[in-house]
Amino acid sequence: MEKSPVTKLVSNRLKFKLYLLQKLPLALIAGLRIKEFDGKMAAVSLPYNYWTKNPFRSIYFAAQSMAAELASGLLAMHYVSSQDKAVSMLVLGMRAEFVKKAKTSSCFLCEDGDKIKAAVQACLQSNEGQTVEACCTGWDKNKEEVARFWFTWTFKPRQHN
Repeated sequence: MEKSPVTKLVSNRLKFKLYLLQKLPLALIAGLRIKEFDGKMAAVSLPYNYWTKNPFRSIYFAAQSMAAELASGLLAMHYVSSQDKAVSMLVLGMRAEFVKKAKTSSCFLCEDGDKIKAAVQACLQSNEGQTVEACCTGWDKNKEEVARFWFTWTFKPRQHN
């Protein structure tokens, strides 16, 4: 696996919690955890708890979105942070499909690391913005699909003044 600042961050539980506290406090409060990360895929767990549930006894769609975005965002951050040149990244769009009620803790998996890597490399080679759509699938404790999210990420080379 390529060593990047993100790889080091997610491998240290305390540093990652401090990062969430500083940059993504709602993710920390919700209890998001990195289950697995290898640069090609990322899995983020989302507990069913007081902070993530809705009045309908399931996980609130916004909490699911947050976990799914983090899964794809970690991959994006991994490839952006491992470049010699500065690259900006931003979510350009998001769409979702809710397959079944998420009534237990869930895990959101994004396996589009190769697609994201190619977009970041193309951005730097062409010196132009690139977009890529990453898919994240959510699974409950019973290994049943609960939701699918698609995030459109945009990458642009940063211009230095």
